[in-house]
Amino acid sequence: MYFEPAEFVAALLKQCYLDQQYVPGSVHVPLDFEDRELLEKVLSEKRGRKVEIHAPQRGQKKAMLALAETNARHLFDQRFRVMKPTAPAMLAALQEILGLEQPPRRIECFDVSHIQGTDKVASLVVWEAGRMKKADYRKFIIREVEGNDDFASMREVITRRYSRLKDEGRPMPGLVLVDGGLGQLHAAAEALEALGLADQPLASIAKREEWIYVYGQEEEPIVLDRFSPVLHLVQSVRDEAHRFAITFHRSRRDAARLSSELEQAPGIGPKTVRKLLEHFGSAERVRQAPEDELAKLIGPAAARRLTGFYQTQRGN
Repeated sequence: MYFEPAEFVAALLKQCYLDQQYVPGSVHVPLDFEDRELLEKVLSEKRGRKVEIHAPQRGQKKAMLALAETNARHLFDQRFRVMKPTAPAMLAALQEILGLEQPPRRIECFDVSHIQGTDKVASLVVWEAGRMKKADYRKFIIREVEGNDDFASMREVITRRYSRLKDEGRPMPGLVLVDGGLGQLHAAAEALEALGLADQPLASIAKREEWIYVYGQEEEPIVLDRFSPVLHLVQSVRDEAHRFAITFHRSRRDAARLSSELEQAPGIGPKTVRKLLEHFGSAERVRQAPEDELAKLIGPAAARRLTGFYQTQRGN
């Protein structure tokens, strides 16, 4: 699986602070990342005062980061030092703990991603018979919701997904899981009920408490031991949905940024922009690419025009 540390750090900071009340004035991270200045600006506006994100290279703050990394590694080892049950045993445990009528052989999990209500997208990931089924993953662009309304976004994506399954006569999953608390749970439930699917098993997992809410028994959230394999499974599916949503959000933002950047570049059309982004992954990497590498992808003439364009921009 592809892992980019800088992307992970950026995604983690957004998850920790964009939806929370408390925003610190200073954050120290192990490495710099592309969106640092933009995220500083967004967090500063949210806090009402300046927020700085630092990646210390030496001294006491670097030593503190190293200590935090060591502690995190120990906690990770403790948390996941558990026996992995077989798929049938896990299904039976999920059925019992969540109070389901049938073992949830297939779980479909949703997450909504955006920055301050812009570029809203959602992800669907699938766990089936003991493993993630990536061929069934889906991406959604939120089209009908104005502003920063996560609940309305969740209603839209649930409606789109399951109205299609219903129209095509395809089976529903054993469990629909949403990332969030009671608000997200009820938004998903409203969408399912409007489709005549009120009996569909539905649950959510809250980010901070890591409590699991099962629709219909919300007054008694399920609080599992942190070493519980069931909790680990639900967390891993939720985290995969979040990762997939963040990746999709980033790719759309980079595509928009790169398209805007190249609007004035001579002879560089939309197809070339898509090809560049798919290959390099970000606008910054396109800017840093040598001309010979660009030429292999888009041809010598287009590569010369593009490098000339960037040289002109740097000269300005």
